[in-house]
Amino acid sequence: MDRTPVVFIHGAWLHTLAWESWVERFAGRGFLAFAPGWPGEQPELRDVRRDPEEFGDIGLDALTDHYARFMRSLDVPPVIIGHSVGGLVAQHLLGAGLGRAAVAIAPAPVDDVPLPATPDRWWTPDGADGDHRLVSLSARGFHQVFANTAGARESDALFDRYVVPAPRRLLADLGCAGTARSSRAVVDVANARRGPLLLISGQEDLLVPDVVTRAAYLRYGDSTALTDLKQFADRAHSLTIDSGWRFVADYVLGWLHERGIRPRPAQG
Repeated sequence: MDRTPVVFIHGAWLHTLAWESWVERFAGRGFLAFAPGWPGEQPELRDVRRDPEEFGDIGLDALTDHYARFMRSLDVPPVIIGHSVGGLVAQHLLGAGLGRAAVAIAPAPVDDVPLPATPDRWWTPDGADGDHRLVSLSARGFHQVFANTAGARESDALFDRYVVPAPRRLLADLGCAGTARSSRAVVDVANARRGPLLLISGQEDLLVPDVVTRAAYLRYGDSTALTDLKQFADRAHSLTIDSGWRFVADYVLGWLHERGIRPRPAQG
């Protein structure tokens, strides 16, 4: 009997390796866990850092289509778990009927939900890796805005293990720096036929503040499909990779169990 697949989608500035602990945790519970990278993303982080040009042309269209093809290649509709930009993609794919359920963790905003204005331009820092198409975070910037609830030593370790440049085109598609948001950032929030959706926020998140995730949750109010919201106190945008990741992962596992989504589908 086929196992229930779970597909993890990472967000900007992280390599797909960022899901390593989650993949192990979910596989250990019996799920068929996948963490496919972005289009052209090399499996080794050092290779992405050495030659990140493949990332330069990635926009929200390419990212969404890439994961839609992966979902369609599976024999069983998956659970889709996304973080940040990945959380936005997860919502879009769930609404399109390509997943059994979805979890959007600190998701980039959907529809007309705005990112709060920040004088420090956190979503569009000036750093570049010799390519204007790429936007980098320094170790200091990562600690300030991404892992702001972690200690400096932990933040530096997370930076060294997981952080890569992000495509400027993708950030523009999200509506950062005053650009027009891509149509792929629109989600069918009124869809009553989609599977259950869990939105998760960290209440100390500076990149996608809790107020943004709560605003997205309210957008689903007219749908009869199940939508839940979980807020984690004292957690930042790094809540999927920092030392508290297991609390978030186990909450998701419990939520899936309560919704009847088990590692192996019930026999008909």
